[in-house]
Amino acid sequence: MKAKKLIIVSADWDPLHKKLVKVAQKISAEYNLEIEELKEDWIFLTKYGEKDELGGADIPQIFLELKNGKIIHIMTKMPISEQGKIDEKKAIKILKEKIESILREKT
Repeated sequence: MKAKKLIIVSADWDPLHKKLVKVAQKISAEYNLEIEELKEDWIFLTKYGEKDELGGADIPQIFLELKNGKIIHIMTKMPISEQGKIDEKKAIKILKEKIESILREKT
């Protein structure tokens, strides 16, 4: 499978927005992907996103769009370290592992 772009669904009011964009830029550069930012796109999140037990969707979420148009959820929220801080390295690791797994699939 070939990947086309990362899609970030976030909000300007989200305190982690800038960190998430920074992580996405690193991943997009490594995999030569476009980045698309959607602001508070609840319809997109309802259709493709991860939902909580009540059916609501959290912000932020990151998705991978494949060249065939398929959209796959790859991460919700930024991971937290044992010290309670945002862990950008872990976020990059999670995204890379999920992207590699998707790119290896034959669908």
